[in-house]
Amino acid sequence: MALSWFLIHILLFTSSLAHNDFFTSIGHMTDLLFTEKDLVNSLKDYIRAEERKLEQIKKWADKLDVLSAAATQDPEGFLGHPVNAFKLMKRLNTEWGELESLVLTDVSDGFISNLTIQRQYFPNDDDQVGAAKALMRLQDTYQLDTGTISTGQLPGSSSSHRSVLTVEDCYDLGKVAYSEADYYHTELWMVQALKQLDEGEMSSSVDAVTILDYLSYSVYQQGDLERSLDFTKRLLELDPTHQRANGNLKYFEYQLAKQEKMGASEEAQTEETQRKGRPDDYLPERKKYEQLCRGEGLRMTPRRQSRLFCRYFSNNRHPKYVIGPVKQEDEWDHPHIVRYLNIVSDKEMEKVKELAKPRLRRATVHDPQTGKLTTAHYRVSKSAWLGAFEHPVVDKINQRIEDLTGLDVTTAEDLQVANYGMGGQYEPHFDFGRKDEPDAFEELGTGNRIATWLLYMSDVQAGGATVFTDIGASVWPRKGTAVFWYNLYPSGEGDYRTRHAACPVLVGNKWVSNKWIHERGQEFRRRCGLQETD
Repeated sequence: MALSWFLIHILLFTSSLAHNDFFTSIGHMTDLLFTEKDLVNSLKDYIRAEERKLEQIKKWADKLDVLSAAATQDPEGFLGHPVNAFKLMKRLNTEWGELESLVLTDVSDGFISNLTIQRQYFPNDDDQVGAAKALMRLQDTYQLDTGTISTGQLPGSSSSHRSVLTVEDCYDLGKVAYSEADYYHTELWMVQALKQLDEGEMSSSVDAVTILDYLSYSVYQQGDLERSLDFTKRLLELDPTHQRANGNLKYFEYQLAKQEKMGASEEAQTEETQRKGRPDDYLPERKKYEQLCRGEGLRMTPRRQSRLFCRYFSNNRHPKYVIGPVKQEDEWDHPHIVRYLNIVSDKEMEKVKELAKPRLRRATVHDPQTGKLTTAHYRVSKSAWLGAFEHPVVDKINQRIEDLTGLDVTTAEDLQVANYGMGGQYEPHFDFGRKDEPDAFEELGTGNRIATWLLYMSDVQAGGATVFTDIGASVWPRKGTAVFWYNLYPSGEGDYRTRHAACPVLVGNKWVSNKWIHERGQEFRRRCGLQETD
């Protein structure tokens, strides 16, 4: 028990470091599994204590059952024996009181107090909503149907780790979408919940009437009156007294009759068609971004492929790499994106993760209006910053980046370590500050971000690619490899072809680290060009 409480305190300390936005980091979610395991052990202790208590009560009841059965056969004869009379007085005066105390003993105190302490560090409603939205994001990005997600048969997933969604789970996902006025996903998940009910799955908290009520309204909001009417009629077959459904039935019938009378003009049909399906959002390149995440729409032609090579690289015979050059691969030609292989050891990567994990916080983005860092819904991950002085491994990695790129890293930002959560992503963005963001990195005093070094510190079973939406390129995570590209032309102008994104992680745990290298210190290492795009 002492060990159990010690574990609890350790977990509380770890969780208290960043207990918000759990869904944005798989690394932090792993702590929750151990917390839950400890709670299950505590619950089992409570069950065993209750079983011992009930066993004592049962023995008492069985003993008295036999005694009272014999005594009531001949009450006078039984009580005629003075010992029996004495024991009856004693039992009723003392022993039944002891039994009452035993029955009233609350053996749940340990479990309840354990649960109460840990509950304050549990995920909250925002985490649950965030996790639900993450599932829907994966559904859209990778074009998965609700049945595939519900059965847990995701591409790249291990059969030993598969889990299924119940009727209640599907219903809750639909409710989250409904609360966001996302009627497209409301319909998808309510239909899945209804399908599982129709197939015989039992549910103690959700019924077909409730699901049909949501369905009829969400379908109506998408402009499909006929299906809304069908769902409403089915609802009323199950509950003829349903007040809202009866009102909706009259309204839908009236609207359909009105449409028929007007001949359902072509304009009305066009408007209805536009209202159906997945709603548009703020990101104009959403379609292209998601296609690239699926490995579609790549602009890798045979001609381009012929210009890409792999080589042993020593960075102009750098002393450290003359004898042991590193493997370098071209990922893209224009802009030139290269990948370095086996650039960091497993031991070094594990040390970086170990240093970063206690300090992981919801990842931030640069707000061009305020010039400050802020959280954003389009970046779902947690990150931590590691300075070179914090551990020799961090200093070594920084030096390696300088040796291989030939750029001065003393003016670079600290190493940023990021761990992606459920459906973790970073939507299309630029790493450099654009002309309409003149104060982007003013407080650093080191100029713009001239280049990006991206180290993959884990393999990802499915999803999680780095995609460049402007050029149609996808770079897939490979543990121990690093990708490098310039964000600026030699002239200092931004290279808008480097707009990129981190695709949602479908299955797996994605760890990366970034090094953003700035202009200051590079004046004689990467000389300016005469033309804007030189």
